[in-house]
Amino acid sequence: MTIQRLIATVCLILGATPAGAQVAVSANDGKIVLVDGVNTVARMPAPDTASIFTLATWPPRLVAELRVPTSVVGPPQSVAISPDRSLALVTGAMKINPADATATVADDVVTAIDLAASPPAVLATLHVGRQPSGISINSNGSLALVANRAEGSVSILTIAGRRVSVAGKVDLGAPESGPSHVVFTADGKRALVTRNNDSLISLLAVNGSTVTNEHVDIKAGDKPYGIDVTPSGDLAIVANIGAGQAGGTDALTILDLRAAPPRAIEQVTVGMVPEGLAISPNGQYVAVMVMNGSNQAKTAPTFHDFSLLKVLRISGRTLQPVTETKIGQWCQGTAWAPDSRGLLVQCMVEKEIQTFRFDGTRLSPGPALRINGGPAGLRVR
Repeated sequence: MTIQRLIATVCLILGATPAGAQVAVSANDGKIVLVDGVNTVARMPAPDTASIFTLATWPPRLVAELRVPTSVVGPPQSVAISPDRSLALVTGAMKINPADATATVADDVVTAIDLAASPPAVLATLHVGRQPSGISINSNGSLALVANRAEGSVSILTIAGRRVSVAGKVDLGAPESGPSHVVFTADGKRALVTRNNDSLISLLAVNGSTVTNEHVDIKAGDKPYGIDVTPSGDLAIVANIGAGQAGGTDALTILDLRAAPPRAIEQVTVGMVPEGLAISPNGQYVAVMVMNGSNQAKTAPTFHDFSLLKVLRISGRTLQPVTETKIGQWCQGTAWAPDSRGLLVQCMVEKEIQTFRFDGTRLSPGPALRINGGPAGLRVR
């Protein structure tokens, strides 16, 4: 069966996304598996895919699945959804090496998906910088920015309806800095870029489709990776992955975005390798997925057979732990439902998205959503 027929069959069975309903898009890496703590190309790799879910019901319901290049390498904010939910963008950071089927090399693609079509369909494949990783779309849906991890740059994409175009790059002036994720401030006039390799965050100025480097870099903890901004725009929260598998605990860093220039004001330790990070739509909580050594070899001294999903309350300019729960292994992205009461978290080993309800105090598990491949990038809108 061709992928087009598969999509059509799924949509006929499950129905199209209800008009105006919130959606979740999961980017799934089919080529990489975990073998005794090592990311390994599968002997018979499956296609990378994007799974599209409607959140009109809970738990979310699968609407369609498309073949889309993506990668588990990089932060799990490798998906962006437009404010009107008509468009999704998925980055493809790594691909199988054409010269060596047991290895991967940096790719340069971003795939645009038409979510409003019935069934959803790939609109375009765009070529940006090397190893595109984190991606975000601004609040009016006219601009997207992509962190190119292997070349120290940020690509600019303009959006006009269903048309997405590459409009240039911003050079961070540090080719080895490892830009990992990029987010817009609430007013859309700035963007923040985490630089994993040199532990800085760069500020970009945004004026329409013109994006420039402000040459202002913020020190915000060891190896900043994921980042999110509160709906009010006053704070950003950064996930610091620190020493990674060699470490013991890492932190979330709070940035004061009202300060001139913005600066770090608080750190809270959360555990080893906070991979996924998401602020709730109501601005009251942050969810963080902590790897917890679950992607290490079983003989490693810090190995655990579970990751942790933690929820912290945003209290003024600090974070207060609320609750946590054990989840699967080698978990990646996490995202809130629009009501700030549902949570999704991706787990690579189990090949599923685990669902939870949150009542302000406790996390209650719900049904898991099975995925064809390893769910590696996630966004909800």
